[in-house]
This record gives sequence, structure tokens and C-alpha cells, in this order.
Amino acid sequence: MRRYSVLFAILIAGLLMTGCATTKIGRILDDPGRYRNRSVHVEGTVTKSAGLLGTGGYEVQDNTGKIYVISQTGVPRSGSRVSVNGSVLSGAEVMGRSFGTAIREHGHKVHY
Repeated sequence: MRRYSVLFAILIAGLLMTGCATTKIGRILDDPGRYRNRSVHVEGTVTKSAGLLGTGGYEVQDNTGKIYVISQTGVPRSGSRVSVNGSVLSGAEVMGRSFGTAIREHGHKVHY
């Protein structure tokens, strides 16, 4: 019994250390000031991508919205499912709608 308790404790600690919870893209776009310069984790499908020599950008969409990701570690191709960690950069806000909000990528993972 004690052995299972130790394994369970290790599992829980590992889950807590794996990173932050997923943030919905719509929440970021609804209140970009709240997330400005904060690290976020988003998941979704790449809808557009453009890259050259290991840098570029791509757009990620989940069921709540789309956001651009700026990358210096390469870009996944369109249609890929990805998890992205990065910091939110906010652009202009006009009449309650944000324009130019993006994520500066710290890293991404493509899910196969």
C-alpha cells in the first residue's frame, strides 16, 4: 500500500510541474490587457503559417478564436494540431475589439 502512495505522490507532483493550464484563445482576445506579458499555454489547429530560415509566424485556432504566434524556432504547417507556450503581446484596441494581439512563442509541440 505504501508503495502505491509513493507512486501516486510522484505522479501528482509530475502533473503539477508539467506547466500551466490551457488558456482559451477567446479569453485572451476578450481581455488582452489582462494577459499582456504573461505566459500562456494554448492548444489548437494551425490555420495559416509562413516561415523562412527557422523564423516566422502562424495562426492557431481553437473553438473560441484565432491568434497569431510569432516563432523563432520554426513553424508547423497548416492543419497541424499544436500546443504553444509563450507570452502575450497586445496590439491596439478599437471599440472593444483587439487588433494585433499575438503570442511570442517560447516553444511549441506538434501532436500527431
